[in-house]
Amino acid sequence: MADPKSSLYARLGGYDAIAAVVDDLQVRLESDPVLGRYWSARRSVETDRRVRQLTIDYIAAAAGGPTFYLGRDMKTAHTGMGLTKNDYAAFTRHVVATLGKFKVPEPECGEVMAFIASLESQIVEK
Repeated sequence: MADPKSSLYARLGGYDAIAAVVDDLQVRLESDPVLGRYWSARRSVETDRRVRQLTIDYIAAAAGGPTFYLGRDMKTAHTGMGLTKNDYAAFTRHVVATLGKFKVPEPECGEVMAFIASLESQIVEK
């Protein structure tokens, strides 16, 4: 069991654990009937790799890890996508399911979900 005083990054299991969660979550999002449309455009393999890496870096850095996020802020990164409250609710459900799959303990789940909730106003446009 991780020390409750350690960073969320450490309590989640570090980089590899965060990468595994991101990979699982991405599959869920792409196959979702509501959210899949955001991945329907053809993109290069390199673009997909970059988005994956930026996502991992963002989460790891936000959780207190030794990672630098070099991407855009969330508002800039999502402006023009037209994400709705319903889209964000669907995303949130997938995050909960992914955390459950990886048996993330409740205290850490709560912290992750509070972080996810704090991003909604930066991401939802309508």
